[in-house]
Amino acid sequence: MSHYLTPGHYLPHDAPMLLLESVESVTDEQAICRVTVNRSGVLAPFIDANGNLPGWYALELMAQTVGVWSGWHRMQRGEAQISLGMVLGARELKCTAGEFQADSLLDITVTLLMQDERFGSFECAISANGEKLATGRVNTFQPSQEELTTLFQQGASS
Repeated sequence: MSHYLTPGHYLPHDAPMLLLESVESVTDEQAICRVTVNRSGVLAPFIDANGNLPGWYALELMAQTVGVWSGWHRMQRGEAQISLGMVLGARELKCTAGEFQADSLLDITVTLLMQDERFGSFECAISANGEKLATGRVNTFQPSQEELTTLFQQGASS
């Protein structure tokens, strides 16, 4: 049994946009989360007619695992509030099969490459049964509360 809380405790997401089922490990440099591709789990709304998850979900799975890493570290520092982070982009994102097969258990691993107070870069991989299915580098940005307020006010007035 994991001593970690569920992913929803570390992320500012609710169903159906919470795409992770469990947190397996978090260290200073890395986080590993899991999810099963099936019609009865958290990925059910996104499964295709063949029971598979389209490969373009790789970026969101990776980004949410980065969010778990960040949220866990915030909790360790005693920061109670979950903070919204943003994906600036992904480099060399590849999903070799183009989809994640039905009933596969996906391990999403993110490894910190660089971080300062507001920017981070993570090497990411998604695997099942020891086989790498997707890889890429995710770059993130941590906006200030003032920036978030401005962003959401501008979005509401559009």
